[in-house]
Amino acid sequence: MIEIFTTGGTIDKVYFDALSEFQIGPAAIPDLLRENNVHVPHRVTQLMRKDSLELDDADRAAIRAAVESSEAAHVLVTHGTDTMVVTGRALAGIAGKTIVMTGAMQPASVRASDAEFNVGFALAAAQILPPGVYIAMNGMIFDPETTVKDRAGVRFVAQERS
Repeated sequence: MIEIFTTGGTIDKVYFDALSEFQIGPAAIPDLLRENNVHVPHRVTQLMRKDSLELDDADRAAIRAAVESSEAAHVLVTHGTDTMVVTGRALAGIAGKTIVMTGAMQPASVRASDAEFNVGFALAAAQILPPGVYIAMNGMIFDPETTVKDRAGVRFVAQERS
């Protein structure tokens, strides 16, 4: 069983009308899983609908509490990419759980989005990685402690330790 917590972010953004900008809508992951014929046992819980730049310490504490109280040993968290590593660091030290975070650089509702691939990749990672906290983005696994978002490169990169 994989527990999936959604927090919002770009993956869940949608256009509400032709004049508006993207806004965070309902969690995209239930539709992604259904449309891609995913049958791994899972439960989806929407924790919040926020852009990750709006998340604060109280939100991160709520995410941590949800992960800690889950009976599942395998947890997937969808999250906005701007502060994903910050939340990943806040989840460090939860024993006995494989926690994988993912998101998207483009909304799942957009045809050229990376959301579908990232979610599938993260689901696989959550099932095979040992306990710990990971970021699964664009075909790579990262440690939140040593990762940064490369805005110019539109990807995550491992930060060199000094």
